[in-house]
Amino acid sequence: MKILVCISSVPDTTSKINFTADKSAFDKTGIQWVINPLDEFALTRAIQLQASAGATVTVVNVGTAETEPVIRKALAIGANEAIRVNTEPKDSFSTAKEIAAVAQNGGYDLILCGKESLDYNGGAVPAMLAQLLNLPFVNAVVGLEVNGNEANAIREIEGGKETVSVKLPAVIAGQKGLVDEKELIIPNMRGIMSARTKPLTVAEPVSAEVKVDAVSFDSVPARAAVKLVSPDNLDELVRLLHEEAKVI
Repeated sequence: MKILVCISSVPDTTSKINFTADKSAFDKTGIQWVINPLDEFALTRAIQLQASAGATVTVVNVGTAETEPVIRKALAIGANEAIRVNTEPKDSFSTAKEIAAVAQNGGYDLILCGKESLDYNGGAVPAMLAQLLNLPFVNAVVGLEVNGNEANAIREIEGGKETVSVKLPAVIAGQKGLVDEKELIIPNMRGIMSARTKPLTVAEPVSAEVKVDAVSFDSVPARAAVKLVSPDNLDELVRLLHEEAKVI
């Protein structure tokens, strides 16, 4: 079995987010980059299938050379090889198109990815990828088992869960719960050293087509200062709730 895992490089969730002076782009100064957490759940499930079913795991990333430390971490976690498409991801469609080109040439049985990246939260790449490849697609998966040429995926739905069976090859987009958080793999020294010798192929982009351009970015407005009211001063509390908060 050949598994392709799509990973994106995103700012660490503890990073302070700023934009350039003209608000036209994200300011990358001082940012620590990590594997998108939802992609890491997908990668961990792929490594588990590597151990149980003898699968080979390839990770693919659309990004410039500055994403290679994140790719090397994926290799240290246990992926067999990596492919980096040498272009800055511009929008969901162009990203999906580049991954689709890699997938078409690789003959993969299963394509795994997180349901969205935690920077822009678009959530569109997995579905677009499946459409471009004309493959079955299951989104928001919290459980996955593979039996021969069939995958059983568990999705959370309102009020419960549903199990969906699809024939492989297929695209599966996972979310938190695909594996237990305690199963996430922290690279050890052996993994880090072996990652240096694993193949990382750089592929040139197949298209420059972009359908969406970001016009500008704005930070979330700062929250108003908290007002403390003495528990003995109920009249003042009622006045504030009525006149300022306007909730009563």
